[in-house]
Amino acid sequence: MVASWEPGTQYNIGDVVEYQGHRYKIIQPHRSQGDWTPDVTPALWGREPDNTWGDEKQGGGGYQPSYDQPPAQQPYVESRPPMEQQPSGNNWDEHKHQKVDIPHEEQKKNWWDLDDDQKKKLEIGGGLAVGLAALGAGVFAYNHHQKSEEQKKAAVWALQGWLKEAQARTADFYEHGPRGPTTWLLVHGKNFPQNMIPGGEENGEPLYICRGFHDGSIQPGKASATLNTGAVIGYGHDEISLEAYEVLVGDPRAVHWVDAHGRLDLNALGARPVEGGHEADGTPLFIAQAHVHNGIHPGKCSQKLDHAFIPYGGSEKEASNYRVLCYH
Repeated sequence: MVASWEPGTQYNIGDVVEYQGHRYKIIQPHRSQGDWTPDVTPALWGREPDNTWGDEKQGGGGYQPSYDQPPAQQPYVESRPPMEQQPSGNNWDEHKHQKVDIPHEEQKKNWWDLDDDQKKKLEIGGGLAVGLAALGAGVFAYNHHQKSEEQKKAAVWALQGWLKEAQARTADFYEHGPRGPTTWLLVHGKNFPQNMIPGGEENGEPLYICRGFHDGSIQPGKASATLNTGAVIGYGHDEISLEAYEVLVGDPRAVHWVDAHGRLDLNALGARPVEGGHEADGTPLFIAQAHVHNGIHPGKCSQKLDHAFIPYGGSEKEASNYRVLCYH
């Protein structure tokens, strides 16, 4: 039995609710409000096809995200999740809800810069729970066999920081519209917004520009309805599928592609590149595209990489000749 949607409730990844005879699945974790019902918050909820459950009243169509739908605000920063008690003895990565407030300024800090008392409060109060929920099925922010517990916590804390910034940026976009020529919008699965900027094509199908969190970094990659989870990035010579990621939207007339070769020389571009993310050490990553087999695929480049790297076929392909996305 699926629970009815209710205001004042913390909803997390995987939750499904019923509202006005239809079922909706969570896209972005949030604490519900009375005026944020599932039918008018496409940034938060995706409507499930009616023919996949029961004999209840059928409605029209599936969920179709659109910019002209009513805007949604994302309450993540200031929200106070439910205060029900967790079973005693839970490890830091076993909480189902966040029960501790995290001041906005503290969210911007590196895990290693937090004092020990605050770290303990976050661990006991589920302060890392939301970050783990955002990882999605089969996707992890850290390698269990290569990192210490403290390194795992640092990775999840960094993931949570990226997620909250992405949610706030997406909510601001739907409420106020674009604030520049391009914007990164948070997506879950294949709930694509309009006006995504293409980064290439394969077999006649467009490939769009995306980015996602992995192991303390934000890596550019590609998104497409033809991909299993909607998006992939490249990292450590592997192609990694993502369920929660950002896509680049905007006016395609505001950007253009500039030829490059080998290690990226920003001064040689003659234009300002669109920043796509960064490595764990803070090194900026930019958006590249290159020919791979019979297609043109987006990927990444930087001033520290000898080539562009393109996620393809389960690995990363090196491209000495590539193009960089820049503003006009």
